[in-house]
Amino acid sequence: MDGLRLLKHLMVPGWWARRVFRAADRKAIHAAIAASERWHRGELCLVVEGPMPVSVSLRGTSARQRAIQLFSRFGVGATREASGILIYVQLLDRRVEILADRGIAERVEQAAWDRLCRAMEASFRQGAWRRGTLEAIDGATQLLRAHFPARRDDNPNELDDRPRML
Repeated sequence: MDGLRLLKHLMVPGWWARRVFRAADRKAIHAAIAASERWHRGELCLVVEGPMPVSVSLRGTSARQRAIQLFSRFGVGATREASGILIYVQLLDRRVEILADRGIAERVEQAAWDRLCRAMEASFRQGAWRRGTLEAIDGATQLLRAHFPARRDDNPNELDDRPRML
């Protein structure tokens, strides 16, 4: 991690993520994820992180590497059909990473998720945090409906739909 990036991660307070994504935003995102999952068998998990922990920052961890760590931590890879999707927002770096578990990755190419990431980042550059996130959830919903549609009597909600704020 370069010196300026490290300094930002060390100096910005942890509560900053909650200031960017206020309670009303988190509530809208929670509702959007819950509504999305009625249409497909995917399990969406949104993690928003302000500064990375000191131990993670000192190792120079990239947003992608951090997303991989959090994928495991939040059980995204432990769904019954390997249908977890992690949307990781690294606020300080203004980076977004979407990781799909193997059941989804077999059907949806990473390039489709990367396009959603870049669109979110573009919205974030304009300060449109809520809009960018909701549009990404909608984009994920469309992909998952096409490739991993819900089953009428078998679509359990395996992951908490609330955004995780770190």
